[in-house]
Amino acid sequence: MQGAISFKQLAAGDKSLLFCRSIRPINGSNLWDFKRKGFSLSISAVSQNDTTQEVQDASKRALAKKAVGLVKSGMVVGLGTGSTSSLAIEELGRLINQGKLKDIVAVGANYQSRVLARQFGVKTVDLNDVNNIDIAFDGADEVDFNKNLLKGGGAAHTMQKVIDSMSKECIILADQSKVVLQLGSTFPVPVEVLPPAISPVLRRLVTLGGVPEIRSALRKDGPVITDLGNMVVDVSFPNGIQNPAELEKSINMIPGVVENGIVSGVVSSVMVAIQDRDDVIVMSLEEFAKIVQDQTKAEST
Repeated sequence: MQGAISFKQLAAGDKSLLFCRSIRPINGSNLWDFKRKGFSLSISAVSQNDTTQEVQDASKRALAKKAVGLVKSGMVVGLGTGSTSSLAIEELGRLINQGKLKDIVAVGANYQSRVLARQFGVKTVDLNDVNNIDIAFDGADEVDFNKNLLKGGGAAHTMQKVIDSMSKECIILADQSKVVLQLGSTFPVPVEVLPPAISPVLRRLVTLGGVPEIRSALRKDGPVITDLGNMVVDVSFPNGIQNPAELEKSINMIPGVVENGIVSGVVSSVMVAIQDRDDVIVMSLEEFAKIVQDQTKAEST
């Protein structure tokens, strides 16, 4: 179906995705063209189940290419987790193999990202072998307009938060379906927990207003076990997350909690991919928010 993105859709976790054939970044000039021609009024609203893998991959590749374009020779790069970050690793390897980037070393957040890096010719080092990270790329399950994130769908959020917090520049890659007014709109908060402490942690999470559930594995019996050997509890908050920074701190104060999936005060910038008819446009979160705000004002008049 066709429809305009509105604050109501974003707050409800609308799964408007991208349908595209070509890729182009957005700058100040063509952002004006984008708005002047009324493209912001005709962004496709297609349910996630109706989009093809080709459509999703095209938007993710657009984000990956734009992000890796920020990498300079000699940098230490933090590698994120998830499908979009995997494509960024592939793009990084391509530029290295073409000789366009030199003396790049990377730090992977989990086993998968390190294996992919080696597969695509990106040299990896241990986190303890670097003093700082120049730039890090990562995805998110949700992101709000204040650049707060919800991560952990892949149960790798603990090490990714370490890498992101160490980075001079942390870049988040997201399509428009990941942008929400309030965190917790569609995804629970993943909490990594020491296995012996699972019962008392569950009780404490309930006192914070959460509805906790131990994450079960899909292709094995029993719970999900992280790379660090811990369990994951998914905590839903029926009224959403009112104060991400406060809740992040409160959860981490519970004895037995290793880390949770709320990320506040860390992200440098967010790149958002949206569809403009046959194109994928990559813009900043601030530019995307401005278009949504202008659309909302137009609808109210």
